[in-house]
Amino acid sequence: MPDTDDRLHGRWMHSFEEDHEGVEVYRPSGHPFPPARGRAGIEFHPDGTFVDLPVGRGDANEARPGRWRQGPQGPIDVRTAAGDRQVMEVVRLEPGRLEVRRGRADGGEG
Repeated sequence: MPDTDDRLHGRWMHSFEEDHEGVEVYRPSGHPFPPARGRAGIEFHPDGTFVDLPVGRGDANEARPGRWRQGPQGPIDVRTAAGDRQVMEVVRLEPGRLEVRRGRADGGEG
């Protein structure tokens, strides 16, 4: 089971309007977002399961399951069932706001 802050668990939707300096901002799924043509998201579960929610056809989310893990004070390592892998550095985590910087597993930017 991942060793991380319980506040990370849940469904987070990309608040792209708030992105800054290479950092992606996410808000809980119930946040009052402005209208948008689709909004990507991510979902972390306490048991280590993960769901990537990219925008698909008709602006609806497509669920892509996977796994996540995080060591003490380390980045989050995400692997999808399709074999994709990425690393997320949590820049800020507080109630109602998650900020991450994404990178590829090979060390490049995502």
